[in-house]
Amino acid sequence: MDLGDVRYRPETGCAAQADLRHDSLTATAPPAERWLLIESHTPWPRQALTALQRSSSDLGLGDVVARRCRELGIRPVLIRRFGRVDRTGPRRWGLVDCRPGHELVRWGDLPTDEHLLEVLAGKDTGQVSTAPIYLVCTHGRHDACCAVRGRPVAATLTAAYPERTWECSHIGGDRFAANVVVLPHSLFYGQVAPARAAELAKQYDERAVVPDLLRGSGAFIPPVQAAQHFARAAGHSPAVDNLLPHTVAVLAEHRWRILLASTNGLIAVEVSAHLDTVDARLTCAGSSPAQIRRFELHNLTPA
Repeated sequence: MDLGDVRYRPETGCAAQADLRHDSLTATAPPAERWLLIESHTPWPRQALTALQRSSSDLGLGDVVARRCRELGIRPVLIRRFGRVDRTGPRRWGLVDCRPGHELVRWGDLPTDEHLLEVLAGKDTGQVSTAPIYLVCTHGRHDACCAVRGRPVAATLTAAYPERTWECSHIGGDRFAANVVVLPHSLFYGQVAPARAAELAKQYDERAVVPDLLRGSGAFIPPVQAAQHFARAAGHSPAVDNLLPHTVAVLAEHRWRILLASTNGLIAVEVSAHLDTVDARLTCAGSSPAQIRRFELHNLTPA
């Protein structure tokens, strides 16, 4: 897409170009150990949280919520159901802990946007839910590829799992649209086609990941995500709770030795990260050239 283009075309969007380049999904999940899900009945602006408003005349609630979330290590996103929604009905909030061994989902009612401050302060703890959550990024005002590729996936998942599926605002990795996050394990999937959307949910019900679509888990740093990817590629179990990090050692700049706890005992994985410069935009609104991080496997052995 030329710099002068103002019209979006799917065949020249960032996701289509990433497909042509065969961009790797490996270890591209952003940090996301905890999530705040905010149901919204209004159109989403480019910067999602600017849609939040106090009940008083102060319209800066989005900044307050964003700052508090940063302090708590929480990722906030707007959510909505796919298709026509009764905008007069009650809204909900969700708080999700994705840390290994602490996975938990809580839901509560959201009478006003300002009530989010009560939730973040722990004054409203909601109710625990055991049902998984599927977030599909459809934030078209942030990047058109997310909407064009995300909505068909949201439709497919909604048809199969209506109570578990939500459209969501920007989660990162626009070029990997359609992007899906499975909670509470914070599993980021990319390049998801409608035909494979239900597969992610079915595998999760069986406590397994789908390795070829997995960007990584936001509960782990990218070097750990990379180590887990290479271990699965070497034949280790794709079980959700397999390959948890035991230790992470920095060997040199951009090089790590990671011990993973597998079903076959500890394994040592040595990886390094490299930046490749590409003559491309990584988002539809981005600039060229850009840099892409790539992980390389150096060693994988029993510890």
